[in-house]
Amino acid sequence: MNLLLTLLALIAGMGLAVQAAVNTRLSIGIGGQPLLAALISFAIGTICLLVVALFTADWSTFASQADRQVWWRWTGGALGACFVTASIFLAPRIGITHTVFLFIIGQLATGVLIDTYGLLVMLAGLSLFMFGDRLFGRT
Repeated sequence: MNLLLTLLALIAGMGLAVQAAVNTRLSIGIGGQPLLAALISFAIGTICLLVVALFTADWSTFASQADRQVWWRWTGGALGACFVTASIFLAPRIGITHTVFLFIIGQLATGVLIDTYGLLVMLAGLSLFMFGDRLFGRT
């Protein structure tokens, strides 16, 4: 494995613990409101990403491909919001170490399931793609 990619993954993992600690302190500082702290965190993150994307993204490709995406491809932000909110909620209650440890266990377990049953996941996704409109009553 490329050493640079390994270091990037380790630094990103370290960022999870730091992010949980920073966002927990933000929540405490604004009256113990994890949802509001998550909203602030995402708003600042969105601004940072927007600035970088304005200068680096291929907006014409995005514009031509955005409407062709299936609905579930847009759920990553919601999953991220749930993750950040959970970390802000859990860290002061069970500790940052336990929170991050349980997140890692959850990630590993899910990764094993995806790797082990990847074909089943792919077939389920393909079925949703091909028959999802009929399953959910859309024509």
